[in-house]
Amino acid sequence: MKGRALPALLLLPASAVTLVAFVLPMGWLARLSLGRTSGGVQIDTVTGDNYLRFFTDSYYLSVLWRSVWVASSVAVLAVLASYPIALFLFRTRSRWRGVLAVLTIAPLLVSSVVRTFGWMIILGDQGWINFMLRLAGLAAAPVHLMNNVTGVLIGLTEIMMPTTTLALVAGFARLDLSLEEAARTLGASPWRCFRRVTLPLTAPGIAVAALVTFVLSISSFITPSLLGGGRVPMLASTIYEEALETLDWPLAAAISLILIALFGAVLLGYERLARRWA
Repeated sequence: MKGRALPALLLLPASAVTLVAFVLPMGWLARLSLGRTSGGVQIDTVTGDNYLRFFTDSYYLSVLWRSVWVASSVAVLAVLASYPIALFLFRTRSRWRGVLAVLTIAPLLVSSVVRTFGWMIILGDQGWINFMLRLAGLAAAPVHLMNNVTGVLIGLTEIMMPTTTLALVAGFARLDLSLEEAARTLGASPWRCFRRVTLPLTAPGIAVAALVTFVLSISSFITPSLLGGGRVPMLASTIYEEALETLDWPLAAAISLILIALFGAVLLGYERLARRWA
């Protein structure tokens, strides 16, 4: 009896924290999403109109599609840009490896708000990129890189890269460098060795990094709001607008639960993919 009670006692603090910090707020959010508002006044009722409104309104469906597309694109771009860096950090035995790792994650020490403001300066019509394009004679008029999806993709990709790199390095545990050496010894070219040995072994790490980047990107609020200039609405900004501007808390709660359900669907897909790899 004591042996059975001990694990339960050890799990009790974590279970209590989970109940108070997650289960109860989620229950309250679910109940709130079944209410409705009229003239800014919340009416205590039980209805699924908020979910029906979301999935039948072309505006909200476009927000959902744009959020998924932007987050997926950022995940792909961030993985492509971070993969060489992560692979180098994993392989190198240089005494400067620690310094290089710190430099890689150093942007995380700066607030994403500050980094987004930096991108606003760089991508503006009078920013550095447009200045270099005009200096090189490649553009006579400013190229609009702000207040559109392009600016959001550029900013989010750079902001997510340190996190993506860390996730890739952590996911490279299955990569055995001796297998690469064996393939090269047997006559495989560098490209064939990468395609047939390195890439398959690092695929789980790529999937983890893409998953983390997707989740963080689709729930991002500051960067899409600032670089998009209010013209690139995504789920997080829509939740903010419904809750604090139109004061439609039930609809905001419904959109929040839809976003959480989307997270669950993505995690389920990753779990099935991980089982296939295993």
